[in-house]
Parts: sequence; structure tokens; C-alpha cells
Amino acid sequence: VVKREDLFITSKLWSGDHAPEDVPEAIGTTLKDLQLDFLDLFLIHAPIRIKKGTTPSHENILPPDIPATWEAMEKLYDSGKARAVGVSSFSCKKIEDLLAIARVPPAVNQVECHLIWQQDKLQKLCHSRGVHISAFSPLGSPGSSLPGVSGAIVLSNPIVISVAEKLQKTPAQVALRWCLQMGQSVLPKSTNEARIKENFDIFEWSIPEDLMAKFSEIKQARLLKGEFAVHPLSVYKTLEDLWDGEI
Repeated sequence: VVKREDLFITSKLWSGDHAPEDVPEAIGTTLKDLQLDFLDLFLIHAPIRIKKGTTPSHENILPPDIPATWEAMEKLYDSGKARAVGVSSFSCKKIEDLLAIARVPPAVNQVECHLIWQQDKLQKLCHSRGVHISAFSPLGSPGSSLPGVSGAIVLSNPIVISVAEKLQKTPAQVALRWCLQMGQSVLPKSTNEARIKENFDIFEWSIPEDLMAKFSEIKQARLLKGEFAVHPLSVYKTLEDLWDGEI
């Protein structure tokens, strides 16, 4: 039997629940659904706000009020319902803006991070400010059905394959191990039992410095761009607006 203290449970505040009065209700629903008294970590799902009860599309985008939403998140931390609070998909500018006003600093910034989108600037900033990076899509989301996403380019990248062959590991193992050596926690997804076991086999070996240096030669590209939020009539007119130029 697994004990509660053996689990680290994270959930997220949906983009339609950014209003301060909706935040406690949102975590209350999550705790009830999961039959829990508290979450180990509660994240703002994205720095994008949509109308309550709607789906993500440009016509439903509202201007976010991160300071007000964060104040409500801090109250969840104070209450003990969330042992830690954090954010997801925040750019360097958005992290800096939040840290400037936060009473309780974000513990985590969960972001797209992998060998094709290494986020060097964001990693350095978060490390210097004590914000942990948690990498989603560390394999590049090869199974994603989102338009414009071709995650297989991570696992089929010639440099990744070359390093994997030298270490007698798979490209996926190399991609995950890179994240660990960069100090990140990683969130890979697989529905294949053999690959799940393979993904766990990354702790008893390491990538040497000379091979780690090879990854700096990989051309960088954000795969999950959030195009749904961009429109001439949206709060975000361009992808540069949405990501503060980090695109």
C-alpha cells in the first residue's frame, strides 16, 4: 500500500479560474475529486486567462491579472491546502514580474524544455532566483496531436542519436538524462510498458561533459507555441507578445 507521504501530488489552476474568488473553489474541487486534504504543489496552468467556463481560443482570451491571481495562490499556501505554489509556461519577463510582487515566491516554473528547446536564459534566471524548473514534454511530445507539433525531431535529431549510440542508450534516455543533469525534474509520458521502464533507467549513469557540450550545437525551436491565443483581436497579437520575445 502506498502512503500519502510517499506521493508528491501536483495539480494546476485552470485558465478559466484566474479570478481571485475562483481560486479557492478550484483547489477545493480538485481536493474533493482526489480525496485529499492538501496538494504538494499547485501551479497556475499558464499565464493565459480565458473566460470562465469556456474553451481556449482567441475569442475567449482575457487580460490576465497575475498579481491578483498570485495573491489568491499565496492564501492557499498560507492555509496549507497547497504545500507549495508555482507557475507554468512563464517567460523570463513574467517570472521577473511575479518575483517583484510575490510575498510567497513561486517554487516551480513548469515549462516546455528539451534538447530542441533548452531554455538556457530561463534556466539561468530561475536557478539564480531559487525557482525550480520542471520540464514538460522532455521528449518533445512525439505522440502529440496538436497542430504544428513534430516532437519526433527531438528523438530523431542526429546529435541526440550520436550521443545515444556512444553511450549505448536510447535517444529518449539521453533526452531525459540531459534534463536531470541540468537540475530539472522531468515529466515524460508513455503508454508503453517497455518504454516506461526504459524511461526509469536514467539514474545509474551520466552523460560526460564532452558529450553534453555537443547539445549546444542543436538548432533551437519551441514546439508548443500556443497559437490558439494569438489573433489580431486577442490580447496577444503575435507569438512574440505571448512569449515576451522568447520564441
